[in-house]
Amino acid sequence: MKSYVLDSYAVLAYFQDEEGAAQVEGLLREAAAGKASLILSAVNLGEVAYITQQKAGAKGRRKLLAALDALPVTVVDADRGLALAAAEIKVKHAVSYADCFALALARRSGGTVVTGDPEFKKAEGVAPVHWLPEKPKQR
Repeated sequence: MKSYVLDSYAVLAYFQDEEGAAQVEGLLREAAAGKASLILSAVNLGEVAYITQQKAGAKGRRKLLAALDALPVTVVDADRGLALAAAEIKVKHAVSYADCFALALARRSGGTVVTGDPEFKKAEGVAPVHWLPEKPKQR
């Protein structure tokens, strides 16, 4: 079974119906049918939570998290091994520490990171990436 690691970018694209939402929806359908597994680092879940609360308040955050809990996505805690693997990636690549957790989880699970965040290009080769369309630049 194919394993996908959702970056916060993918989760937010899906819930905000942005470019790439249809691709994430397709992966969710595959997971619901038992053809794929979708996982999300607890660190990336935290990113989704704070970004959502900044934009939609605490009520919006609670609503999104409840909807996420209903999806076929497994949240993986950041244990010692994952934290140290993320730290090792951070030492070698100029990406955010949260992004390093997605990459480390993909390595651990043999999965593919799902994102459209161009920052992941700085860590090319660390783990496979399923690219979603990038968001248009803000003016």
